[in-house]
Amino acid sequence: MTLSSKRIRMILGFMAFNVIGCIFLRLSLSTHNSPQKIQIPTRFWQKPSLSGTFWNQQQQRLDFIHNPNFNTILASPSELPDWLHDSKLKSDVCKPNLRVQRQIADYNLLPKHFQDFLLYSDCTSYPMLINQPTICEDAPFLLLVVKTLVPHFERRQAIRETWGQVGVVANRTVTTVFLLGSAMPEDNHPNLTDLLKYEAEMHRDILQWDYRDTFFNLTLKDILFLDWYSSFCPNSQFVLKGDDDVFVNTPQIIEFLDRLLPHKIPDLFTGDVITNAGPHRDKKLKYFVPESYFVGSYPPYAGGGGVLYSGQVALKLQEVSKKVVIYPIDDVYTGMCLKKLGLVPEKHSGFRMFDIEAKYKDNPCIYRTLMIVHSRTPQQIKHIWRWIVHPELHCQ
Repeated sequence: MTLSSKRIRMILGFMAFNVIGCIFLRLSLSTHNSPQKIQIPTRFWQKPSLSGTFWNQQQQRLDFIHNPNFNTILASPSELPDWLHDSKLKSDVCKPNLRVQRQIADYNLLPKHFQDFLLYSDCTSYPMLINQPTICEDAPFLLLVVKTLVPHFERRQAIRETWGQVGVVANRTVTTVFLLGSAMPEDNHPNLTDLLKYEAEMHRDILQWDYRDTFFNLTLKDILFLDWYSSFCPNSQFVLKGDDDVFVNTPQIIEFLDRLLPHKIPDLFTGDVITNAGPHRDKKLKYFVPESYFVGSYPPYAGGGGVLYSGQVALKLQEVSKKVVIYPIDDVYTGMCLKKLGLVPEKHSGFRMFDIEAKYKDNPCIYRTLMIVHSRTPQQIKHIWRWIVHPELHCQ
């Protein structure tokens, strides 16, 4: 056989091999739905079974949207599956979401304050009325954050004169801010706008947003604060957030943090932790949550009257709050956010959100060992503070 004939036979054999390969590939592709689409194994993207309760269903949708694999595969919102099309998660314009009246079967039977919460639960952004944009210029060691109401002038002043004193405390810089919404006539609040403006100008520690300040909006207050924190105070080392009726032993808090500082504590979150809890179903209770809104147990959470956490946790909470559907109980919501971050709040015996035994209430030495006690009147706060700073008081 000549060299040229061998070459011809090799070429023909190679061509036949390519033809057979193309036929095989064609037959293989024809067994799929479409040769234009990448086939994804169904075990990864099966349609989940949606919960029948409102919050749980909204959270399922939010989890799906924030799944990084989902965002990689789907290029635009128009590609959302049908079961996501009716989801309204966040809104820049705060208008009542009237659809919840149809989505929650017993909506008309719920208490008025819960109906109000549901109507505006999509709204998590409100304009600021009073800001202190430079209050954290010197990056405080400890930022004291106090949740309060417009009429509570006496409580705020008692805190300023005692545990909320700003400046250098126990050789550490301390800054205090008060968080407020708007006092509405429908909540039987008088118009105190001018007085509040005067107070803000005098003390430079008021942060106020233009939303209705109610119990079920305490979660909203937390979210708005975290957004403010990330913009105006991201370099503070620690945050202590509490109500305006708690007593805080600020020197003891700083001593506690100083002892921790040799160790890295970026994930610090501590307080009076509650475990194995769930929603209350009695409509007469302040914390009532209906079954049509939420089912399941609560994650571990620290009582919202007073919690202590690192600045890094504050920034993480701000980010993850965009991935957790708002919940009407503020401390439970924070517990949900911590769970999403993979963090668990640490219980500390110095945080007493349910007060102390009656026989110890007049014992000054007891207060020196505690961090936070709930609740106390402005007069009691001033009285206890004198015990704390009294140089002649000796405790065993």
